[in-house]
Amino acid sequence: MIRLAERRIFSPSFKPLYDDGMRLVEEAAEYLDGPGRADAKRLNRLAATLYAAESMRLTTRLMQIASWLLLQRAANSGEMTRDQVAAEKAKVRLDTASVREDAIGWPELPEAFRALVERSLSLQSLVRRMDDEIYGEGEQTAQNTGRRTNPVSDQITLLKTAFAGG
Repeated sequence: MIRLAERRIFSPSFKPLYDDGMRLVEEAAEYLDGPGRADAKRLNRLAATLYAAESMRLTTRLMQIASWLLLQRAANSGEMTRDQVAAEKAKVRLDTASVREDAIGWPELPEAFRALVERSLSLQSLVRRMDDEIYGEGEQTAQNTGRRTNPVSDQITLLKTAFAGG
């Protein structure tokens, strides 16, 4: 059986996915640090609370995706073995949820912010499908251990691992 996701990740065709993901991380950071701050100040109390919660989810989701992409890039470039990547990527969570579009206050959120959330969810979905196809069983094994981890510590470890070679 040909595993298309695996072929894509471990080939030069991975670069556009990596670039798109990292560009989305940068766009979100620029928005949240710039226009997003001004937009948030104009929201009513309910929408402002929703914005704050959803911006944390967006940031978490994008950091998880970035960690996954960095690990795949390390494998693609030969900096890490596939087994090392599988072990490290078990710390990455690709299940950060979002509020539903019909949630109270969602329509009041700035359009640019909602677009970032939707794009991040779409990218997360794509990455999850690829991850399931490539690693499948490893994810379930990690979940079945019942091990509780510190997500911040895990992210720092993942980023240190990904950048250790460069």
